[in-house]
Amino acid sequence: MAIIKRIAFYALVIFILLFSLFPFYYAIITSFRSGSELFKVEYLPHSFSIANYVSLFESQPFGVNILNSVIVAGAVVVLSLGLGVTAAYALGRVRFRGRKTLLLTILSVSMFPQVAVLSGMFELIRSLGLYNNLAGLCLSYMIFTLPFTVWVLTTFMRDLPLELEEAAIVDGATPWVTITKVFMPLMWPALVTTGLLAFIAAWNEFLFALTFTLTNAERTVPVAIALISGASQYELPWGNIMAASVIVTVPLIVMVLIFQRRIVSGLTAGAVKG
Repeated sequence: MAIIKRIAFYALVIFILLFSLFPFYYAIITSFRSGSELFKVEYLPHSFSIANYVSLFESQPFGVNILNSVIVAGAVVVLSLGLGVTAAYALGRVRFRGRKTLLLTILSVSMFPQVAVLSGMFELIRSLGLYNNLAGLCLSYMIFTLPFTVWVLTTFMRDLPLELEEAAIVDGATPWVTITKVFMPLMWPALVTTGLLAFIAAWNEFLFALTFTLTNAERTVPVAIALISGASQYELPWGNIMAASVIVTVPLIVMVLIFQRRIVSGLTAGAVKG
């Protein structure tokens, strides 16, 4: 009976791995095909060609689009963590009336779909003069990255020993010194977790990037991939699309593999106590 359970368990694991990894594997082997080979259903690669990757960068400013995504996602992570840590200190360590209500309000903001706030955000971006500007994307992305960051970091901040803060206060440390010198070194798992999830959310965001940008020079990679076109409006260069998908997905996979231990520890630490 135990052997049957073990076989069933490993069979389920293999099925989940195949189900999860097969689309990305097929995208990789398709990105190295060209011509009529793109439309053949073959699961093992027979030839490799980087023509799709070369054509991708020659036909449009895809390198600029990647740089835009890196700048926007990096800025969103820095702003989210900077504001999130200070907000987490206030919500997790300072006692004041309405603290729980404020925290629930911050979390409830992330429950609204992007479409529901799209028109209002568009008017805000336009009134600030940030339309077709990377700064406008950074501001709009904070709507869905900052609430999650504040919530996770607040939960983690509450679990830190009170004695550490009291010792810092006795030594004459200001709240800012307490946050940066005492708490942040202990919060690295939570910071890495929230920072990486915020980066992934900003990197993959499509609706705001499509609405608030107008030119190729300001577009991010999700919009650039969606606007890849062929020789006619009825023809899509699937090889270029697959190559672009592989290029933008590999960095995320590498980052997750590098920080996977800190991600797990950060999520676990933030979920132990409410």
